[in-house]
Amino acid sequence: MSIRERLSGNEAAAIAMKQINPDVVAAFPITPSTEIPQYFSTFVSNGSVDTEFVAVESEHSAMSACIGAEAAGGRAMTATSANGLSLMWEMIYIASSMRLPIVMSLVNRAVSGPLNIHNDHSDAMGVRDAGWIMLFSENNQEAYDNLLMAHRIAEHKDVNLPLMVCQDGFITSHSIENIELLEDDKVKNFVGEYKPEHYLLNDKEPIAVGPLDVQTYLFEHKFQQAEAMKNAKKVVLDVSKEFEKLTGRSYSYFEKYKLEDAEIAIVCMNSTAGTTKYVVDNLRQKGIKAGLLKIRMFRPFPAEEIANALENVKAVAVLDKADSLNAVGGPLFQDVTSAMYVNGKSVPMINYIYGIGGRDTKSDDIESVYNDLLEIQKTGNIGNPYRYLSVRREGK
Repeated sequence: MSIRERLSGNEAAAIAMKQINPDVVAAFPITPSTEIPQYFSTFVSNGSVDTEFVAVESEHSAMSACIGAEAAGGRAMTATSANGLSLMWEMIYIASSMRLPIVMSLVNRAVSGPLNIHNDHSDAMGVRDAGWIMLFSENNQEAYDNLLMAHRIAEHKDVNLPLMVCQDGFITSHSIENIELLEDDKVKNFVGEYKPEHYLLNDKEPIAVGPLDVQTYLFEHKFQQAEAMKNAKKVVLDVSKEFEKLTGRSYSYFEKYKLEDAEIAIVCMNSTAGTTKYVVDNLRQKGIKAGLLKIRMFRPFPAEEIANALENVKAVAVLDKADSLNAVGGPLFQDVTSAMYVNGKSVPMINYIYGIGGRDTKSDDIESVYNDLLEIQKTGNIGNPYRYLSVRREGK
C-alpha cells in the first residue's frame, strides 16, 4: 500500500534519493535546488542512509566528484539549478562521454544575466545536446516517480548515460502537494543494485577512464553515445511499464490530454501543463476541441511519435520557457517542427516564448494562445510564427 504524504517537490526528490540510498551524493547549494541536498544531509546525519555525502566547494566540483564515484563503480547523484549547472558545463559533457549513469535533479531556473532566481528552462536547454537523458515533471508526484525510474533507465546495459530529472523552480520545488510514496523496500527492489560491467576499482580488469581520444577513435565514441541515446527510447518505455505495474501510474514519452479529437493543440513541458489542462477543460465545455501534448521525455526526443500524435490537429502552438535567441524560434519549437517535417506531416505551427525569469503564465494567457490557434484554423494564415506571450513592449 502506498504512503500518502504532503510534500514539496524538493522534499519529494530528497525522499526519492533517500529510498534509492546511492553510494555518493556530491552537491553545492544553489537556489531553488538547495533544499534537496539539505534535506538529504539530514538523512545522512541521522543514519537513514549510508551514503557518502560530499560537501564540495562548487558545482563543477560536485559533478567532478560524481564522475569519480561513478567511474569507481559507485552509484552517484546530485542536484543543482541554473548558474550551478552552467558551472558544471565542462563536466556535464565529460560525464556523458564517459558513459557514466549519474542521476541529477535539475530544479529549473533562469540562467544569469541579469541575475534572476526564478523559473524558466534556460538551464536545461543550455545542456540539451550534452548527451544526458532528460525527463520533465509536471508536478511533485512526477518528479518523485521520474527519480525512482531514473537509475533503471540510465544504468541499463544498452544505455549507460547520465540522466537529469527536471522540475520547475519554486512552482513545484517549493509548493506542497499531495503525493503517494512507495514503501522503502519496494523502491529498493524496483531500483535494484548497481553492478557496472567496467569500473576503476575492479582489480581483475585494469582500465583507463577519460584518456586522450584523438582522431583515431573520438568519432566512433560519439557515435556510440548517439546509439545509446536511441536505445534509451525503448528502455524508458520498458521501465515505465514496469513502474505502472508497481504503482498504477502510467508514463510514456509524453501525455496526450484530450488530443484524440482535438482541432487545436498546445505543446509544452513541466508545470505549465497543469494550467493548460485547466484551460482545455474550460474550452471543451464551450464546444471548442482543444488539446494538449505534454512532453515528458525531451532527450532522446521522440520525433516520430510526436509527429504521429499531432498529425490530425489543424493548428499547433509550441510553448518555450527559454529563448534560443536565434530569431527563428525556441528549442522545443525547433525540435517539434523538425519532427513534423522529417516525418512528412504538415500542420500549421506557431511558437510562443513565455514565462522567462518566472513571469506568471495565467490561464488567460494560455486561453489567448488557443484563441490565436482558432483564428489560424479559420483563416489558414500563420503570420509571424515566432511570438512572445505576455511580454511588455516599448511604449506599453
